[in-house]
Parts: sequence; C-alpha cells; structure tokens
Amino acid sequence: MLYVVIIFLFFSILLYFLLGGADFGAGIIELFTSTDNKSRTRRTMYKAIGPIWEANHMWLIIAVVIMFVGFPVIYSDMCTYLHIPLLIMLLGITARGTAFSFRNYDAIKDDKMQDLYNYIFVYSSFITPLFLGIVAGSVISRQIDPDATDYLSTYIFSWLNWFSVMVGFFTVALCGFLAAIYLIGEAKEQFDVRRFTKKAVIMNAVAVGFGGSVFIAAEHENVHLAHWIFGNPVSLVAVIAASLSLALLWYLLNKGNTKVIRILAAFQVTMILVSVGYRHFPNIVMVKGGHNLSLLKDHAPMTTINDLGWGLLLGSLLILPALGYLFYSFQTKQSRAN
Repeated sequence: MLYVVIIFLFFSILLYFLLGGADFGAGIIELFTSTDNKSRTRRTMYKAIGPIWEANHMWLIIAVVIMFVGFPVIYSDMCTYLHIPLLIMLLGITARGTAFSFRNYDAIKDDKMQDLYNYIFVYSSFITPLFLGIVAGSVISRQIDPDATDYLSTYIFSWLNWFSVMVGFFTVALCGFLAAIYLIGEAKEQFDVRRFTKKAVIMNAVAVGFGGSVFIAAEHENVHLAHWIFGNPVSLVAVIAASLSLALLWYLLNKGNTKVIRILAAFQVTMILVSVGYRHFPNIVMVKGGHNLSLLKDHAPMTTINDLGWGLLLGSLLILPALGYLFYSFQTKQSRAN
C-alpha cells in the first residue's frame, strides 16, 4: 500500500503542474501581452481555464494531505526550512484566485479596481510558479542544513541560491509554454492562433535558456543534475522522448493540428519531471551532509499508510468521475455557445 500512496503523490504533483501550471501560465501570457490584445487574450483564457481554475488546486491539497499524513517527518522538515517560499507561494495562490474572481464578477467593470485586480492576477501568476520551482529546486540542492546555527543559513540560504532560483524561472517558462499551447487550441481566429503560437515559441526558447542556466547553476552549487539525467538509461530515454515530442509538436502545429499538441506538451513536461526524479527516487529531500529523507523509510506507521492508501483509492472513485463530468459540462456549454 505504500507504493499506492507514493503513486498518488506523484500523480497529484504531476497533475497540479500540468493543470495548475497552465493556469498560472495563462496569467504569465497575459503579463507579457500588449495592451491592445489583452482583452482578446482574456476572453480566450477564460474559455481555456474555466473548467479547471477552481478544481486544479485539489491536486495540491491531495499532495499536501498525503505528505502530512503519510510522511510527517518529510512534511515538517520542508515546512520548517522552506516556510518562507512556501508561504509566498500560498499567498500567491490566494491572491491570484481572489483577483480572478473579483475582476470577473465585480458589479462595476470600468473603475480603477479592475486595474488593481489585473495587476494582482498577472503578477501573482508569475510569483507563484517561481516559488513553486524554488521549493522544488531546494529539496534536491542539498542546501537545507539541519545543523545550521544562524537564521540566514537555516531559513534563507536553504532556498535562496542560484540553483533553486534558476529552477524557479525554468518553472515559470514551462508554465507559460503550457498555457500558450493550450490557448492555441482554444483560439477561434487565425490572428489569435498566430499570436499564441508566437508566445509558445518565445516561452519555449526562454525555457531552453533557463534550462541551460539550471545546469550551469547545478555545477556551481555542486548539484549532480547532469549525472542524474544523463547517467542512467531511464532518465536519458525520458530526455530523448521529451525532445522528440517537442519536435513533433511543432511539426503538427505547422500542419494546423491544434488538438494533439496539448497532449504532446503535457507529455514533454512529464518526461522532464521523470528524467529528474527517477535517479534519486525514493529520496525526496536531500540535505547537507549526505543525509536524505526517503519516501520508503521516512513514512508514517504502516497502519496509517494502509488507511491512507484505501482512502485515496476510494476517494478517486468519487473525484475522477466528477472531474470528468466537469470537463464534459464545460465543453458542452462552449460547443452550444459556438
């Protein structure tokens, strides 16, 4: 049952990145859209993220519950040493959702408050994945120091380092890329298709640039990232598959196929996560001194794990059909509107 819990943890993190990441990416795309085209971008964005913008945080909640119940030692260490970036990320999630609601349902649409809602939405859309990536980079950077005796070393430099920051910006670029690809499929006019395609190309190039910076920062911080990715066949195959899927994505997009490219973009991001995570599994947090926190060792008692596993299995029988119906109802509504 322990592996069932771990599988649910992996897929909840993956789905949060694919759905929530594209959700955040929509705000990033809007941030870097000209004033003349912002209203067009918003209309398309509402269609794209409407079915998921409230539901996607469910995956984050599931991941947090699994960590809290099933792996309390790992959960407490992360929340202790990384409480600052985690707090900023949670504040960003809250501010973004609030601004998104207010700017859509505010009774007055033409006052200065709309400008405030827009600013909060786009900048929190940027900040949240930035610190999500920083947290992800911090847990594998070995910068967390349980033996530190001063505040800066314990709570600041555990996450404020070049590697974690570059992973954060790489995450932002990936979210923007996912959103641009998803928005292409929702665009009804060729003008918008061309705009979002250009955004996707730019975000793709930015992601490649920050990806290279991640490797450079990894060498500087003595993080063995290159060895993890290129030193074992599974990660290497995942990298090759991600590269081939990207080439196929651009080929199909040039052919006018705007539906399959979403699947390819999601597959590419999945392969990136697999390439990084496979090598150091089951270690999820790596700290200074060579000590690792392992999903297979640092877990709750097996009675708790068994109850958690059955709860997740039974809960999925309720959640997944409801989520499928949510997508179906939104797609049906949009089809009738068109």
